[in-house]
Amino acid sequence: MDARFLGIAEISEAPSVAVVIDVMRAYTVAAWAFARGAEKIVLAESLDDALALKARHPDWVALKDGPPAPGFDAVNSPGLLRSADLAGRTVVQKTTAGTVGALAVRDASLVLCAGFVVAEATARTLRSHGCDDVTFVVTGEDGRAEEDLACAQYIARRAAGTVTDAAGFLHRAGASRAATELKEGVREGAHPDDVALCLELDRFPFAMVATPEGGLMVLRPHDVPSVGDTAVT
Repeated sequence: MDARFLGIAEISEAPSVAVVIDVMRAYTVAAWAFARGAEKIVLAESLDDALALKARHPDWVALKDGPPAPGFDAVNSPGLLRSADLAGRTVVQKTTAGTVGALAVRDASLVLCAGFVVAEATARTLRSHGCDDVTFVVTGEDGRAEEDLACAQYIARRAAGTVTDAAGFLHRAGASRAATELKEGVREGAHPDDVALCLELDRFPFAMVATPEGGLMVLRPHDVPSVGDTAVT
């Protein structure tokens, strides 16, 4: 598999297949939202767009980075979201990097959003689609976020069928700037368990696919077909 690892600003044209990585915390949060029963997640262009969607659909759950804010129902923290009852609900998500990355590749034929919690399901989806040319969007820190790059590289190896020990990749993510800031309480709207939750490998069995729906970019969970691994070393 031909894998490229690009920051958001480096995307000049729509790739064929894109995997958008945001480990800490957008796509860990998204996975938890689906695990808590959410039907779909609308990826908003801006905070104003998120609030406008919420105004038109009062039953939707609006979620953002940082501290709580008027008009928003939740913050971008897996630790704070994991006990929410989202059964059948639509979530509107706007984050600093993760949602921006997905919107930047909205014209790709296949857009997967991922973190370590859905790593294997994402890799299996790429294998089942026979994806030979994949662009991994490293959303954090202008493409330099170590936790996102480590996750992208791990998924790329698994998608290629390579037997891979995840420990080193998880260690890199756990030692990243984002992890340190979350542990030290630098980032607002966080929970003490956020880093540990973001580093739970394969916590969920589904992949997350984003597609245009009615002018919006919508993320949904997708069951992964059973496919045999063609592992190589």
